[in-house]
Amino acid sequence: MAATIRRRLQRGAASTAVAALVLAALTASQAPAATEAAAARKQKPAPPADTPIDGGSTYFTDRPPLHRTAPPREAHRTGQGTALGTGPAEAGLPATVLAAYKKAASAVGASDPGCRLPWQLLAGIGKVESGQARGGAVDAEGTTLQPILGPQLNGNGFARITDTDGGRYDGDLTHDRAVGPMQFIPSTWSNGGLDGSGWGADGNGDGKKDPNNVFDAALAAGRYLCAGDRDLSVQDDLDRAILGYNHSEDYLRTVLSWYTFYRHGTHEVPDGRGVLPVHRGGAGKSGGDSTGSAHHGHGSDAPGRKPGKGGSGTGKPGKPGKGQHNHPGKPGGSGTGDTPGGTGTPKPKPTPETPTGPARLTALERAGDKDLSATAGTEFAASPRVRAKDAAGKPVAGAPVRFALPTSTGARFPGDATTVTVTTDKDGLATAPTLRAGDKAGAFTIRATAVGRTAPAVAFGATVKAKPAPKADKLARTSDKELTATAGQAFAEDAVEVEATYQGKIAAGAAVTATMVTDDPKKPVENTKGPYFKGPEATGDDKDKPVRTLTGLTTDANGLLKLPKIYTDRHAGTFLLRLTTADGAVLTVKLKVAAPAGS
Repeated sequence: MAATIRRRLQRGAASTAVAALVLAALTASQAPAATEAAAARKQKPAPPADTPIDGGSTYFTDRPPLHRTAPPREAHRTGQGTALGTGPAEAGLPATVLAAYKKAASAVGASDPGCRLPWQLLAGIGKVESGQARGGAVDAEGTTLQPILGPQLNGNGFARITDTDGGRYDGDLTHDRAVGPMQFIPSTWSNGGLDGSGWGADGNGDGKKDPNNVFDAALAAGRYLCAGDRDLSVQDDLDRAILGYNHSEDYLRTVLSWYTFYRHGTHEVPDGRGVLPVHRGGAGKSGGDSTGSAHHGHGSDAPGRKPGKGGSGTGKPGKPGKGQHNHPGKPGGSGTGDTPGGTGTPKPKPTPETPTGPARLTALERAGDKDLSATAGTEFAASPRVRAKDAAGKPVAGAPVRFALPTSTGARFPGDATTVTVTTDKDGLATAPTLRAGDKAGAFTIRATAVGRTAPAVAFGATVKAKPAPKADKLARTSDKELTATAGQAFAEDAVEVEATYQGKIAAGAAVTATMVTDDPKKPVENTKGPYFKGPEATGDDKDKPVRTLTGLTTDANGLLKLPKIYTDRHAGTFLLRLTTADGAVLTVKLKVAAPAGS
């Protein structure tokens, strides 16, 4: 280890002091015995050489700002350097993503305490790989709202990794792509099989290992970084762990710069509010540094690292250390070749973060039900589905399809989303996730479009039906007290209360109509005199106008209904109030009006 440190200190006089400070800071808390134990741990084997994480894919090359302002006074700082509130924008970590990093570090700390995995290292890698899951665009369970896919690893500017998962994770049947917030390639996640073996982990305890879930991905990344009995408080082990993710000196410097930045304090921001990085590059044909990583913002290099000739800032690859070998996935080497871990120098063409789908896709067609319907507040029984085809009419797999809802409708996809992107399966089918209707009845259109292609969109008609009115086959007063008033005055407030039931059970939300009727036993009709209501929405000259029929009355959650205040005119006598429901329930209530005294 002394030789390794000596080589690093010889890289340039300008970096000597910085390197010493970093090594001192990372090892200050270790006693001599702990240092000896770490040296013994390093004799054990490193992770398998065939398990690179992102396959030498692209990554975000933005660096943290040189200067940070202090978090606001009102932000409450925890014991782990995290402030709850607002502060420097770049130091803000989305709440669910931050929780995933801390949970993963805690779990690894319990199972492998000698590794000393800091959650800030996971945050540094998460920033560089996916911009903290695209600023925290995840649902409540930590799963990304839309797939995060790296470029196709087809050997054209990147490593060549043919399909290992049958498109299960990345939707690509020809080559692999890095997947999810921590950008695992399928072969690293599942070891090339579909049985769940490999580095995949279940970080949120739902029984699944999903690289698109930040809890699962963070735990898997933490275990990978600690593999080979590494002690991440030792700089050499820390470097090797990071290089195992993407074998590039510039990648190492970028991750270390964010790791150091987060160690100086972070704060929590709402999901979806994280700062998105801009510049992307960093991958050569064999996974090394490239001119694609020349954009570094205005940040500084990581402590303890001085770029050599052509280092950070120029976009050229850094020089590999002596004694290092080309082992993809095994931290340490640089080498050459077409596998992740080399220092290939080809200048790659810029590649978008999310692929635009197979170029051969020319058409989308509706599959399944033509039109969709659901009752207000319930889930649609079927989901919109389309099939992607090429010019020959054959299905196209691995094509991203976007389903969009009008923002004006109350219908939503999971996570309260109005748009979702789904990758077609091996049969060319893309099925939208479960759709839930809003509370209001009406019709709207769902549109499916091929992302990045000019194929015509597919429209689905969707209808939301009103909820059927709850039934009520019986009405009864809750009191047998006689109802009386004096002509020209009103009955007592809430004088009439009734209970509705259906087949003996409470009928909540049942519609009731109240009408003042004549006493004709054969055909009672609305009365023109005697007790009356006032219009619930009447104003101005109409506010005192008698209303003798009220509709739209409904019982509460307990099946109860209190009628509005009842007024009287100058007529005295016994009058009838008739209450009815659509299911045939009828209740007649007597209202007695006495003549004024001395009339």
